[in-house]
Amino acid sequence: MTIQQLSEIRVRYAETDAMAVAHHANYPIWFEVGRSELMRTLGVPYSEIEARGLFFMLSSLEVHYRAAARYDDLLTLSTTVEAVQSRAVTFAYTLKCGETLVATGKTHHITTDKNYKIARIPDDILPHLRGS
Repeated sequence: MTIQQLSEIRVRYAETDAMAVAHHANYPIWFEVGRSELMRTLGVPYSEIEARGLFFMLSSLEVHYRAAARYDDLLTLSTTVEAVQSRAVTFAYTLKCGETLVATGKTHHITTDKNYKIARIPDDILPHLRGS
């Protein structure tokens, strides 16, 4: 079962350039908003994972820009868990303004301990990520 988190994001003036278009560097930050909210919805907020001495370290990031997001646009970000492995998780993102597709993307994260050594995702967290 795929779990989808919808997050609303209003493009702030500080996130835009001189043409009132959202700067490309904001998209990964917006993706983090969706990812954090999804993890909270799944019952495993990042704060709990980090309290266990684990990190979901970013290992790759993709953003595909489709249309401009502009100052004061109300965006809807859909975030899903695309893939889960014993030591890694991939999140997928779709960002829209109304019916207009603004961007899509993915982030891939490896699980590490506090010493940055690759670690397994705990068995009690895996079912949450897999939607089971």
